[in-house]
Amino acid sequence: MNLKKSLLLIAVILIIDQISKIYIKTHFELGQSTEVFNWFKIHFIENSGAAWGAKLSDFLPISESAGKLVLTVFRLFAVAGIGYWLFDTIRKKSPKVLILAVSLIFAGALGNIIDSVFYGLIFDHSERQVATLFSDEPYGGVFYGKVVDMLYFPMVDTVWPEWVPYFGGKGFRFFEPVFNVADTAISTGVGVLLVFNKKAFPKNEEDTSTGESVVDEIADQILENE
Repeated sequence: MNLKKSLLLIAVILIIDQISKIYIKTHFELGQSTEVFNWFKIHFIENSGAAWGAKLSDFLPISESAGKLVLTVFRLFAVAGIGYWLFDTIRKKSPKVLILAVSLIFAGALGNIIDSVFYGLIFDHSERQVATLFSDEPYGGVFYGKVVDMLYFPMVDTVWPEWVPYFGGKGFRFFEPVFNVADTAISTGVGVLLVFNKKAFPKNEEDTSTGESVVDEIADQILENE
């Protein structure tokens, strides 16, 4: 897998990710949702923090705005690090499955950092209104944007039986998190590394020269179809 194919995959993911986010921002109010299937909804939320909406100010004695700035700067360094990792794996002609996984992770991380860096500068707020792109009254500034999430899969929405200790009578919902295309790319990339760990990180050169494997063929097909 070469640099051209990797960049093509990254570009496709970024385009789909940003188009979906801009559409949601300019067509939905914050908290608005629409049902696609009974197990899948488009539900618009914004995440100003880390994974699962966590904020640095929840754990450190700093203001929410300072925590947001620190988190965005950290994400920028993380994206730069992942970008170098990707460049290095391609330069070293690493296994295709590793390049595929790192490309997915980089595309997802870059997609979310675009929100964090720029969305506060180009959109107004979405509370009780549909946001305007390139607004004259943006809701934040550079580095203070919120990540747009919209994919929601409440496949199970029920109540624990009363006889279940502690949880009895409480609501249970699976799958609870709301996420986006960039998150999906990151999760897929991490999943590929976990499932095909031995193929991605072979112990010796002999392992990398055994010819095309099923995993390599899948990776090629994904990239050639983009």
